[in-house]
Amino acid sequence: MSQKRSNKIQTDVDVKRKAIKQVVYHIKRKAATEYVGIDLLKEWIKYIEEIMSKEEFVIKDYIEARKSLNDIIERTLDEEMRFKLRDSWFSLGKALEKKAKVH
Repeated sequence: MSQKRSNKIQTDVDVKRKAIKQVVYHIKRKAATEYVGIDLLKEWIKYIEEIMSKEEFVIKDYIEARKSLNDIIERTLDEEMRFKLRDSWFSLGKALEKKAKVH
């Protein structure tokens, strides 16, 4: 008896969405820490989640979200949190560059 595998072909957009979702998940975990300016980060999380909930993937929206995250990082006084958020900023950039694997 042979098993049929229904392999969904992943597109670049699928891969980007998944990677972005993971980065946002990690940023949310970082947002659980209280520090001065946490409200800005929480607002940004709401903003990126709105973008992610849209059916259409508009790269320009994600690039704008990344720019606004950078602004938040620059205003973050807590040095440790700033470094953590900077790592997430880089990860978000990498997520936006992801491509589907070609078999």
